[in-house]
Amino acid sequence: MAQKIATADRVGREELLTFLRPRHHAILLTRRRSGAAQMSPVTCGVDDAGRIVVSTYPDRAKAVNARRDPAVSLCVVSDEWDPWVQVDGTAEVLDLPDSVEPLVEYYRCIAGEHPDWDEYRRAMVEQGKSLIRVTIESWGPIATGGFPARLAD
Repeated sequence: MAQKIATADRVGREELLTFLRPRHHAILLTRRRSGAAQMSPVTCGVDDAGRIVVSTYPDRAKAVNARRDPAVSLCVVSDEWDPWVQVDGTAEVLDLPDSVEPLVEYYRCIAGEHPDWDEYRRAMVEQGKSLIRVTIESWGPIATGGFPARLAD
């Protein structure tokens, strides 16, 4: 059986966004006050401005850390974990009431249209939701796992 060869494809911004849009699972890396890494599994989307968006609560570690140090990274993975890409950028945390309409856009980019947007908006307010919005500054190659080419049959 042929061995799967690992890949690492460098892409431009539009190709990156095309890759990111259908993928909604990521590990978000922020920094604790000590400087140590804090990683959080998140559901994410890409908004109309090409930023990665993550719904959260204002007191979660990822939101607290991103407010203090907005330099963040995400490893966005496919449902099968392969392929993936690391994205680095600057985060901003939006709280109520400013987060409501961006949360609507977050929902749309992940799940499409909601059957009752007024109900959704009320739920976001009742739950006290926030949104982390990451402006993409750099990214690695879109990668797949496998054997190095030098080890293939």
